[in-house]
Amino acid sequence: MGQIRKRGKFYQIRYYRNGQRIEESTGVTKYDEARDLLKKREGAIADGVPITAKSTRVTFDDALKDVINDYVINGKKSKDTVERKADLHLTPVFGGRTMASITTADVRAFVAKRLEVEAAPAEINRELAILRRAFRLASEADKYHGKIPKIRLLQERNVRTGFVDDAMLEAILHQLPEALRPVVRFAYVSGWRVQSEILPIEWRHVDRKTGEVRLDPGTTKNQAGRVFPFTDALRTLFDGLWTEHELLQKKGTICPFVFHRNGRRIKSLRKSWADACTEAGYPGKLLHDLRRSAVRNMERAGLSRSVAMQLTGHKTEAVYRRYAITSYADLREGVDRLNGIRTVPSAGAEQSA
Repeated sequence: MGQIRKRGKFYQIRYYRNGQRIEESTGVTKYDEARDLLKKREGAIADGVPITAKSTRVTFDDALKDVINDYVINGKKSKDTVERKADLHLTPVFGGRTMASITTADVRAFVAKRLEVEAAPAEINRELAILRRAFRLASEADKYHGKIPKIRLLQERNVRTGFVDDAMLEAILHQLPEALRPVVRFAYVSGWRVQSEILPIEWRHVDRKTGEVRLDPGTTKNQAGRVFPFTDALRTLFDGLWTEHELLQKKGTICPFVFHRNGRRIKSLRKSWADACTEAGYPGKLLHDLRRSAVRNMERAGLSRSVAMQLTGHKTEAVYRRYAITSYADLREGVDRLNGIRTVPSAGAEQSA
């Protein structure tokens, strides 16, 4: 028979599996919740779930460390983002608790509280993904053998509608510091990610003779290398930046980065971008709108989607659905065909009828 005892602040439950006594701190202060967990454990044992004393003691904090280590081992650049999301939202709710004490109802309660503060479904889903990964890694490492709660993601309405056109771009550029303008111009043409792909570009990635700029494999979000041949606008842009680079060298400043402020690497331009957009009369525009706009411009210019995806680094055509971008060439062809169909009867036809 299982037992429930209160040890300090929390209740402790005791139960048996194959004659082995297992004691577990529930992490809860209410008797009814402790009783429900005891019933859950006894039911799992009856179903053959391999519960052990060790598997009931692994905590969310332990499992989260494994998630962070997994990001480090695989060289994922989003490690800092995962740590921030966990510190802000997951640890305050699940920290200190055993993985075995986290139920499907607990996950639902977490989602409900996040929705109460108007957190976006996409944001909540990223947090749930961390929690789900924590359970999976703990299970793979044989640290946890209990039941994994059902973690259902919310529906995301992720059609992105932010775009920048030529007129908007020039107005925003006029408000930006001069050192940041080349970054934005390149992003508008290439569709590359500003923070992770454009700002780290060094002159060794640029071949002015053949007219192309490259990203090394392993430096992009999808780990694939990429090349973007110069357009006329890009050739002019990089020629100007090279002239500036040579002038810095003559002054004794060696800067390997293509985009810089007085020889120092640009770490971020989010605030400057936001301020410039507000001053230009377009508040709320995002840097990522430049990427969306580049994709749309390529589509309108008649580039095949396979070529456009190679240039921008998108792996699937799902981007066109998310960005609500349709093929203008296909639409034009469809309208031209409609022009050849007679849908309204002529006056002569009505008279003869």
